[in-house]
Amino acid sequence: MSKLEGKVALVTGSSSGIGQAIAVRLAQEGADVVIDYRSHVEGAEETLSKVEAAGHKGLIVKADLSVISDIRQLINQGIQHFGKIDILVNNAGIDGRNADFWDITEADYDAVLNLNLKGTFFATQAIVQHLIESKRTGKIINISSTHEEIAFPHFTSYCASKGGVKMMMRNLAVELGPLGITINNVAPGAIETPINSKLLNDPEKLRSLLKNIPLGRLGKPEDIAPIVAFLASSDADYITGATFYVDGGLSRNYHEQ
Repeated sequence: MSKLEGKVALVTGSSSGIGQAIAVRLAQEGADVVIDYRSHVEGAEETLSKVEAAGHKGLIVKADLSVISDIRQLINQGIQHFGKIDILVNNAGIDGRNADFWDITEADYDAVLNLNLKGTFFATQAIVQHLIESKRTGKIINISSTHEEIAFPHFTSYCASKGGVKMMMRNLAVELGPLGITINNVAPGAIETPINSKLLNDPEKLRSLLKNIPLGRLGKPEDIAPIVAFLASSDADYITGATFYVDGGLSRNYHEQ
């Protein structure tokens, strides 16, 4: 039997990149999937077709994870459609504006923190409330970043958001453990996704980055999805409060240029 058979997963920001790869992999492992998107409906439809091709059901819901009412509506629609949600993958996020700290505006800061930290916080809260009400256990996996731990000059808001997600996860591991709810982070390094298109189109910057990666290549979304599927499964029942780095060794060899 597939490891996630009978489970329902919600993957935020699953219309492209890492989120799409995770949604498809969870479906391949047996889960039905709630697919969230904010603006890229064509991408969400592509994710749905791949989920269905894996033999499982999907539901597309439009929601902006920086807006609490959207989060509630997203989760309620998922529960109404599938009857429950067992697995939450907090994937939606942005890296924000590349700028000196002294030039960051309140709007820049809010855009990053409201999605990356506040959105993750309240999506997790809503799922925990659902699990408590339905008297069930569950799995929460946050897609964090190597920059929950290592500095990334000119992206201070982003680092603050991911550092916040790290401490939220560690705190909730203690608080949610007695409820049978596990929570862990997956921290990707440099991954080939639309968010990194500028880097991919700049040969000099790309060469410089690859020197920092012991495995000598950028990661792919498909490199992230398997560890998420593992953490969502019963194989990981005794794992909580941990960050798993999927970065080709980057965080052990990082030198800011």
